[in-house]
Amino acid sequence: MTSTPNPPSAGQTAAEPTRLAHLDAHTYREWAAGEQSTVILPAGAFEQHGPHLPLGTDSILSSTIAEAVASRIGAKVAEPLSYGYKSQQKSGGGDHLAGTVSLDAAALIAQARCIMAGFLAQGVRHLVVLNGHYENYQFLYEAADLALGDLCSAGPDAGPVAPAILLLSYWDYVTEDTLETVYPNGFPGWDIEHGGVLETSLMLHLHPGLVAMDRAVSHPPAALPRFDRLPVVPSRTPETGCLSSPDGADAWKGSLLFDQVTAELAGDLAAEFGLPTREITKAS
Repeated sequence: MTSTPNPPSAGQTAAEPTRLAHLDAHTYREWAAGEQSTVILPAGAFEQHGPHLPLGTDSILSSTIAEAVASRIGAKVAEPLSYGYKSQQKSGGGDHLAGTVSLDAAALIAQARCIMAGFLAQGVRHLVVLNGHYENYQFLYEAADLALGDLCSAGPDAGPVAPAILLLSYWDYVTEDTLETVYPNGFPGWDIEHGGVLETSLMLHLHPGLVAMDRAVSHPPAALPRFDRLPVVPSRTPETGCLSSPDGADAWKGSLLFDQVTAELAGDLAAEFGLPTREITKAS
């Protein structure tokens, strides 16, 4: 009895999948040897996002954005880093909340380092780490630096002569104009945009079936001190686990965010690596 394969996700075709996990090893080997082979590695977390968003929100968003960008520039997308660094009270609600399962710094660095070094050693020319979890960034930076060091110490046959890794968080590409449209009453700041308007709008646009807006709770933004305290004071995190409410989130705002971020990110990567780009025609 044979099983029916899963259909390709958005941005893929059966003949030319975007996700590396859908390639066979020989096709991957030939593709990686090309002069413009570019892998995008999404990074997220397994973290509570209140009562209305799924635990995998960070990985889901970074992966979906990665696939859209890859389809514009001919890149491939690796399977995401689905567990991230410890959720912190001032940016993710805190590791004490149910549903959040985190890695410590050493574990995240080690895992990311091995994955990055592996792709580079197999000849991938460019590696892009697309982060979707606020707390990950510096540890991914350390992993990238160590992975490049591993490649250099492995000798001239380990990979391309001048490999490059780019590291970014997708919200780095949200423009001021877009923020003004999404937050007409003023942007509260990236540090408390957890389970709020931006993530909820993106999920409503991209994966509406995973969003339960009937469970969303309206409440003021979290009022947190300017210092970190360990152990945390649980009462300082809103009961929802969200640091700001999703009031005003909708799929149209998600579409605006998604289209603007993916277009500008693809443009930057194409310019940095000399990659060809193609326009994506939206379905009517």
